[in-house]
Amino acid sequence: MSKFQLVTPAFFTGRPTTKIAQDLLGTMLLYRSPQGIVGGLIVETEAYLGTNDTAAHAYHGRRSAFSEPLYREPGTLYIYRLRANYLLDLVTQPAETPEGVLIRAIEPVIDVNQLISNCGKSGVLVSNGPGKLMQALGIQDQEMNLQLITDSDLAIDLAQRRTPQQITAVPRVGVNAEAASGQLPLRFIVAGNPYISDSRKRDWRDDHGWQD
Repeated sequence: MSKFQLVTPAFFTGRPTTKIAQDLLGTMLLYRSPQGIVGGLIVETEAYLGTNDTAAHAYHGRRSAFSEPLYREPGTLYIYRLRANYLLDLVTQPAETPEGVLIRAIEPVIDVNQLISNCGKSGVLVSNGPGKLMQALGIQDQEMNLQLITDSDLAIDLAQRRTPQQITAVPRVGVNAEAASGQLPLRFIVAGNPYISDSRKRDWRDDHGWQD
């Protein structure tokens, strides 16, 4: 992937996880698959803020083989399985500070036909959710779990990034809404993009929410 401007661990350091979650919007998530490079623009992320976040796997300092990647250095991949879906989380803070960003949705861009073939769906259903996007990429295992993004077949490219017209912070979905952190606006979206996981067709914009 040498022709791309790929994110290094430095991208994830020195600033809050919520800021990183927003800065990831519009960047290109790439995967070097057996069929070639596939990918799309990140349009939805969700910040998880560690030991004080009731929705985080590290809440109250929980640590297990399952959540161990969160305690590693920034840029570590945390790939886990939840309800038969594989999800992608990126560690954002120094080692032993278990915070991360869940990549929730992408807008297909690179080899869209392969993305469609991988997931067996078309339209927004290709990648409008964290499990769907991993299926579309063709990642259905944890082989890259614990790898640094710079050492893996996953990458984030800044050269092909697009700028959102508006980033909106909205409540989480799919977590315990009754818990203290359940309804916090820690999910960030490119407003008007049709590939957001809970988007409504009437909110879609013809330009998908991009400035250019």
